[in-house]
Amino acid sequence: VCPWCFIGKRHLEAALAGMPGRGEVVVRWHPFELNPDLPSEGIDRKTYLEAKFGGPERAAQIYERVREAGRRAGIEFAFDAIARQPNTRDAHRLVAWAQARGDADPLVERLFRAYFLDGRFVGDRETLVELAAASGFDAQAARAWLDAGTGAVEIGKAEERVRQLGITGVPFFIFAGRVGLSGAHPPEAMREAIARPSSES
Repeated sequence: VCPWCFIGKRHLEAALAGMPGRGEVVVRWHPFELNPDLPSEGIDRKTYLEAKFGGPERAAQIYERVREAGRRAGIEFAFDAIARQPNTRDAHRLVAWAQARGDADPLVERLFRAYFLDGRFVGDRETLVELAAASGFDAQAARAWLDAGTGAVEIGKAEERVRQLGITGVPFFIFAGRVGLSGAHPPEAMREAIARPSSES
């Protein structure tokens, strides 16, 4: 539910596309909940933004900057379509489940698009199951995983590990386990960070 993570994903894709002959690239997603204490049913989005940014005018100013950054990355955010701010624990659990079974990128893409372009409530398990199925995963297996509550403890432990590393916000990229880059930097900066581990070898 972080718009800068969606923008960062687009920048990473552009960076990788601009690096022909780079060899095989594996992208792994790690959990980082912005609002782990939100109730499972979420809260009113307008109320959430005003509380977070100190009022509607400030929230509008900040989100206009995000809209412009999104347009430059090819994303037309539909913030006004989002009615509720969700708890994302189940979504993170589902991404971890998908990643253990293959490439989670199609699911992550659908989660971003569902929330930021279609205004869908990604805290709803039926919505998550639908998105998993559309991404090529077995719907019944996804539903069983979500209903069992499996993986919740592991998500919490993974988030604690990244905070112990000093990571306090997202997006945050780690290239080859050696180079960290905080923020949705432009593709050129990402390409430089990606190339750095090779040049230091």
